[in-house]
Amino acid sequence: MVKGDLFRALKPDELVTALDDVTLRVEKGQTFGVIGENGSGKSTLLKLVAGITKPSHGRVTTQGKVSALIELGAGFHPEISGRENVFINGIMLGLTKKEITAKFDEIVAFAELEDFIDAPVKTYSSGMYMRLGFAIAINVNPDILLIDEVLAVGDAAFVPKCLDRIDDFRRRQKTILFVSHDLTTVEKVCDRVAWLKGGRLLTIGDPKRIVDAYLQDVAKKQERDFERHREEAPVVPMEADRREGRWGKREVEITRVTLRNLQGQEKHVFSPEEGMQIEMEVLAAAPTDDFVFGIGLFNSQGISCYGTNTNLEDYEPVSLRGEGRVVFRVERLNLVNGTYYLDVAVHKRDGYPFDYHRNLYSFLVSSTRRDVGIGRLPHSWSFSPEIEIKPPGKDG
Repeated sequence: MVKGDLFRALKPDELVTALDDVTLRVEKGQTFGVIGENGSGKSTLLKLVAGITKPSHGRVTTQGKVSALIELGAGFHPEISGRENVFINGIMLGLTKKEITAKFDEIVAFAELEDFIDAPVKTYSSGMYMRLGFAIAINVNPDILLIDEVLAVGDAAFVPKCLDRIDDFRRRQKTILFVSHDLTTVEKVCDRVAWLKGGRLLTIGDPKRIVDAYLQDVAKKQERDFERHREEAPVVPMEADRREGRWGKREVEITRVTLRNLQGQEKHVFSPEEGMQIEMEVLAAAPTDDFVFGIGLFNSQGISCYGTNTNLEDYEPVSLRGEGRVVFRVERLNLVNGTYYLDVAVHKRDGYPFDYHRNLYSFLVSSTRRDVGIGRLPHSWSFSPEIEIKPPGKDG
């Protein structure tokens, strides 16, 4: 057994700097968001503010009682009941036993755990952990509330209750430090947002501006990663596999396929709201008056999302000679998150293939939205007066 300072026992190249030269000031009554990719230092920052971790350099100053909802179930003893854990956690957060007793019923009711409060915490689901932790954290009446990503495990019915309580804290001028990958919620609840990257502070400012800049940075990284994976992918031999490859005698050949946004920029990562242009460079070895251009779109499970061709849309071929270019333009993709594969083809009207490219092109749709399926149908919601519900982005 080695005694002494753990960090001194580590070699210099084994140390990882979680935060480097980060200076933040959060004003009283402000809801301050922190965003960034995994490993950017967000959780470390909250642990420093909570006093769980001590900084190796610099200092952290807080004014008022701090309540932290950081790690799911942190501070809960799994072998004892939820009731006993409420008292233990309340005392750890600075309440007296009398104060906890006065708030106990409210905590249990908010957590919706009336039927489970005397069961051992080890029998709780992750959602039950989160509900109890959140209920305790907000009922100690803190001056500063720290929230780190735990709402991600909440059930659909409970998360709105949490957001309502956060809104109530904002109205009461409580200070909230909020870390989340849910950028829609960050934009909604935060007054200012800081963006951390690689342990350093990139920028602070208006939530919409910072979130948009962060999303652009993420999209660029996804584009680079997507390109690298495409370059590293094995080449599928022609004619070898009709599920993925190329066939046809190429009397008319597709010589190049390019994916672009509507501004003409070549790319492979798109948002659902973004448009796309599929450009095909073609070459006819001899003039022909019988030709059809087509495209097919498939998701990663091989399900056909959309397909069409010029014949189905009643375009009548007249003449094709030498080199040419075909552009298929989509104003909005309206697809859910995921990787999609593209078929392109040129063939005769009877289906005879000149040149068919099967699943040789792919792109990624990246979005903060959480819908499922294939397509994002343009839609809206309406409710009768008997149904009280807050639309996204509206406070109180």
